[in-house]
Amino acid sequence: MRRKIRIFGLLLVLAIIAIPAAGFWLGGYLHRPLLLEQPTVVEVPRGASYTGMIRGLQNDGLLGEGNEARLRRLAARLYSSFTDVAGRMYVGEYQLQPGDSLLTLLEKIERGDVLQRSVTLVEGWSFKEWRTRLAGLDGLKHTIEGLSGREIMARLDLPDNEPEGWFAPETYFYTRGTSDLEILRRALERQRRALDEIWLGRDDDLPYQSPYQALVMASIIEKETAVPSERGEIAGVFVNRLRKGMRLQTDPTVIYGMGERYQGNIRRSDLLRPTPYNTYVIVGLPPTPIAMPSRESIFAALHPAATEAVYFVARGDGSHHFSSTLAEHRRAVREYQLQRRADYRSRPEATP
Repeated sequence: MRRKIRIFGLLLVLAIIAIPAAGFWLGGYLHRPLLLEQPTVVEVPRGASYTGMIRGLQNDGLLGEGNEARLRRLAARLYSSFTDVAGRMYVGEYQLQPGDSLLTLLEKIERGDVLQRSVTLVEGWSFKEWRTRLAGLDGLKHTIEGLSGREIMARLDLPDNEPEGWFAPETYFYTRGTSDLEILRRALERQRRALDEIWLGRDDDLPYQSPYQALVMASIIEKETAVPSERGEIAGVFVNRLRKGMRLQTDPTVIYGMGERYQGNIRRSDLLRPTPYNTYVIVGLPPTPIAMPSRESIFAALHPAATEAVYFVARGDGSHHFSSTLAEHRRAVREYQLQRRADYRSRPEATP
């Protein structure tokens, strides 16, 4: 009897020692690097089970083969028995780098450390260009295809408005499954906050009847110059023209009104052809913005520089020459436009 008790006691001691040892040995398979030769994205789709996710890793060749793969799967089951990872996996994509282990991935899934994608919507782009950009994004849920601009705005709770100008240029982050409408909603809210804030602190005696007219002006400023320091002076010229009852006569509005007819050049006949946006023909502002203006251009529209200038002409290096008289303006046109420099360009060189 005593012999049996001693044998049982010995087996119990061995079990007490062996179980942690086995767990420690299996745990080593959690820390081993996965078989990754390059950055890889692992997706946990909605409705996926923990077992199915681990099996998917094996099917993708990340766990190795044979005993190596079986021991890694066993280690993953051991890990789930001591954590709640199997019960609360966060849906999404997870970025892995060469050298990352199975434990790295499981901890990311447990934290919900999902991959953040990004899209930069550029100032000066039109809404049409923004739609094209969003339509080409991988991982985005596309919901606005086939909708008109006004239908999109109705879904964003701003019915009876055209979308042009209403969205803030910025870099937006999103995860797989985010809808294009959600990104537009965030951009709309950002633009409305900026417009409301800057409108409240605007200069006195500006020739705008509403914040929307300031947004229209900001879009023109955005298209007229890519030199940040010129925004205020460009705004000053246009404000002076509005106050004097002069036409704005700005080419970007003509181009916008031409639509698909614009092929890279404006002819004299285009300047004379009436459209709602041709500011060589109409008096005052066009009916809607012509692009997505930045916060800086909105600020310039509502805080124009104090200037006597009512004309400006491109120098050919991206900047402009400003004139307060027609005679001075004509001299500038002869200098910078009629005798264009060999390296003439309408926008400044890109900064790395």
